[in-house]
Amino acid sequence: MAASGFTPIQLYRTTTAAAVPLAADLSAGELAINTTDEKLYFKNAAGTVKLLASNTTTTNVASITFGTTGLTPATATTGAVTVAGTLAIANGGTGTTSTTFANLTTNVTGTLPIANGGTGTTSTTFVNLTTNVTGTLPVANGGSGAVTLTGVLKGNGTSAFTAATAGTDYVAPGTATTFTALQTFNGTSSNASHKATNMLEVATVSAIAATGTINFDTTTQSVLYYTTSASGNFTVNFRGSSGTSLNTIMSTGESLSATFLVTTGATAYYNSVVQVDGSTVTPKWQGGTAPTSGNASSIDSYTYVIIKTGSAAFTVLASVTKFA
Repeated sequence: MAASGFTPIQLYRTTTAAAVPLAADLSAGELAINTTDEKLYFKNAAGTVKLLASNTTTTNVASITFGTTGLTPATATTGAVTVAGTLAIANGGTGTTSTTFANLTTNVTGTLPIANGGTGTTSTTFVNLTTNVTGTLPVANGGSGAVTLTGVLKGNGTSAFTAATAGTDYVAPGTATTFTALQTFNGTSSNASHKATNMLEVATVSAIAATGTINFDTTTQSVLYYTTSASGNFTVNFRGSSGTSLNTIMSTGESLSATFLVTTGATAYYNSVVQVDGSTVTPKWQGGTAPTSGNASSIDSYTYVIIKTGSAAFTVLASVTKFA
C-alpha cells in the first residue's frame, strides 16, 4: 500500500567489500546496502550518494598531545581537532599569544644594528680579507701589525708593534736606565726609601774664571768646577735651568745640595752674593760669619744646602773650605 505523497523505492544490495554505489546506480531516494561492510547508502534529491548508516565502530579521540610545542588540543572529537595554546620559540613560534612587528621592512631592508647581530652599516666592504685572516692584521684594524711578537712590546697606535728596549722603554734589573722625569721613592715608618752603593753625582768641569753672575743649573749638575783662577768676586745664582725656576721644580719642605769649586790665584776672590731664581738670599754661613775673601792659590769649595720654606722662599746654609 502506497502512502500519500510517497513513491515506492528500490533497495539494492552487494556483497563486495568496500563497494560504494555511484550516482548513476541509484535514482533519487533509492537505497543500496553493502552486506559485507554493513553500510547503507542512499541518493538524495541533489543526486549525491550519501552514507546513511554504518555498523562500523568509530572511536572518538580520547586524548592528543603536542609535546613541548606549547600547543594544546581541544575537546576530543571524531572530526578535526582544534589546536589552542602558544607555539614555543624552540618549536619555531614566537612564544607569545600576539606579536606586533614594528618597522619590519626597515629591519629587513635597512641597517641591522650591531646590538642585534648586524654591522651597523648599510654596506660593508672587506678589503684584503684573506691577508687579514692568514697574514698580518694591521694596527688600524685592531692588530699588532707584526708577524711575530717577542719580549716586552711597545706601540704608538699607528705603526706596527716593536720590541721595547730595556733601560729606555722600561726598567730592567741589570740594565742601565735613564730617568728623565722626577722619580719618588717612599719608605715606611720602619724602612728607608732606598739603598745605594757608590752613588755618582754629575760634575761640570769648565775652564772658566769665576767672576760676575754665575748661573748654577741644578737640573744638570750637582757639582760645578771652574778650573781657571777667579778674576773677580762673583755672584752664584741657583735655578732649575735657563727656562725653569728652582721654585718650580722644588716643593715646600724639600731641599737640595750643590757644590761650587772655585780656583783662586794670587788674588783671593770670593762668593760675595747668593741668589735663588735671580733674587738675593742672605745665607746662614757656617761659623756665623760670611766670608770677606777667598783663599789664595787654592781651590775654594763652596757648599750650599737650599731649603724651600714656602712659595719663592728659601733658606740657604753655606760653607767654604780651602783645598790646596
